[in-house]
Amino acid sequence: MSLVPIVLALLLALPLGLASIRWRWLYQPTAGFMNIVYALPSLPVFMLLISVTGLSQTTVIIPLTFYGMAVLIPAVVDGIDSVPDHVRQSAVAMGFTPLRRLLQVELPIAVPVVLAGMRVVAVSSISLVSVGALIGQGGLGGLFTRAYQNPFMPPVIVGIVLIVLLALIADGLLVLAQRLLTPWVRARKGQTGRKRKAVQVRARKGTVA
Repeated sequence: MSLVPIVLALLLALPLGLASIRWRWLYQPTAGFMNIVYALPSLPVFMLLISVTGLSQTTVIIPLTFYGMAVLIPAVVDGIDSVPDHVRQSAVAMGFTPLRRLLQVELPIAVPVVLAGMRVVAVSSISLVSVGALIGQGGLGGLFTRAYQNPFMPPVIVGIVLIVLLALIADGLLVLAQRLLTPWVRARKGQTGRKRKAVQVRARKGTVA
């Protein structure tokens, strides 16, 4: 129930974010609407959806997908906007079509910003799924409802620890994915580190001299 909203949010946010870049007038109303959706408390939304989707996982997945889109649409727009103009111009000069430039130049450069948004979405989705336990679809949240029905603290502690552990695992996997998808960032950091060390070595030699 956490993974599906994350994937759906990304699949829906990408075209909406790209459309907002293509037609700039679309971005503000889209972002404004998604901010309103993000401000809605999850439990009342679950209750409203019960009449449509029933006591099913879909009742939890739909709101979490929209919450994820509210974070990822600005991340996609900011990520594409972070691509330097001279990089775009170089791609055009090399004969890249708009689609090829998007897939091979702009999206790879935007990956760190988009994945930063996905890290937020992943952690929030994993935590919010537990609220679904109030309608019988909460996963680890069931530990909390059982502890409330029969006052007993260990299930609450176990539930909190497992949710935090899942959130840390998801965050770590996304960090690993970012490193794999952006090897040039590591190379740049390595070069910067070597230059810094070289400067420090020269400074020490100058001090000794």
